[in-house]
Amino acid sequence: MLRLEGVTKSFGGKRAVDQVSLVVPTGQLVGVIGRSGAGKSTLLRMINRLGDPTQGRILFGDTDITQLKGRALRQWRARCAMIFQQFNLAGRLDVLNNVMMGRAFHVPTSRALLKLWSDDEKAQALSALESLDMARLAGQRADTLSGGQQQRVAIARALVQEPDIILADEPIASLDPRNTKVVMDALLHINKHFGITVVCNLHSLDLARSYCDRLVGMAAGRVVFDDVPAALTDAVARDLYGLEAGEVVGEAPPVLMPVGARPGFALAGS
Repeated sequence: MLRLEGVTKSFGGKRAVDQVSLVVPTGQLVGVIGRSGAGKSTLLRMINRLGDPTQGRILFGDTDITQLKGRALRQWRARCAMIFQQFNLAGRLDVLNNVMMGRAFHVPTSRALLKLWSDDEKAQALSALESLDMARLAGQRADTLSGGQQQRVAIARALVQEPDIILADEPIASLDPRNTKVVMDALLHINKHFGITVVCNLHSLDLARSYCDRLVGMAAGRVVFDDVPAALTDAVARDLYGLEAGEVVGEAPPVLMPVGARPGFALAGS
């Protein structure tokens, strides 16, 4: 179980995340929604400890991850895989070696740098790629792939970390509709088949409603909505985004509302 207790992140005099408290049960697929600048990405980066809270605590089970350092922090990042909007692949490396970097958390640094992977580790990476219909491209350079293909490589890399939780920061923002569906289907299957907790930042309300068990809406760094997708009515969406309900991005300020209270599956794709 993931718990955030009064988490705040300040940059100068501005609070990017403001007193966020959440409990995410194991195995839940949570969509974090809100306008650009609402604090969604900053929140995920703090959970992964790519950024440190100014105040508050983040706990996973009984472990206070905000206090972790050195080896313990490295172990947490292995358990908490991150998928980014821009894929973060090494373009000059082939697909297989990009996926293998997910095992770098589990082996000595020297072995990872020299790419001295065992046959079992290579088989695990190929299995992850096969599950995402990408094994046929294992020997191809990552920078020759389409955006959707690169994001599937990033998901395979996350899978071979054998994580307890996956954080996905706008994973489909730059993808076409077909690849958007492939990527979201992959995250859903990982969540439901393996029971891995997934927290995913999304702009599209339609996707958030379709795929997520729970939606957390943010505005001005605060949680202003926390409920099941069915509770996200058009009126609530207008308040959250400051827009017409069918839109997802705009300039009007949102109206704050109080809050109540592993590889081996088959996916189709190009």
